Amino acid sequence: MLIPVALGLGFAGLLAFLWALKSGQFDDLDGAAHRILFDDDEPPKREV
Repeated sequence: MLIPVALGLGFAGLLAFLWALKSGQFDDLDGAAHRILFDDDEPPKREV
């Protein structure tokens, strides 16, 4: 009983990883790290 459960969880993890690859989760790994270093000159505009 434990072997099919383990195989099912492993397959679910593999599917989740492949979904993350296809949805672009790993495209820009350094963007957020570099974005925090640059100061915005203008404050964000509010839409009223």
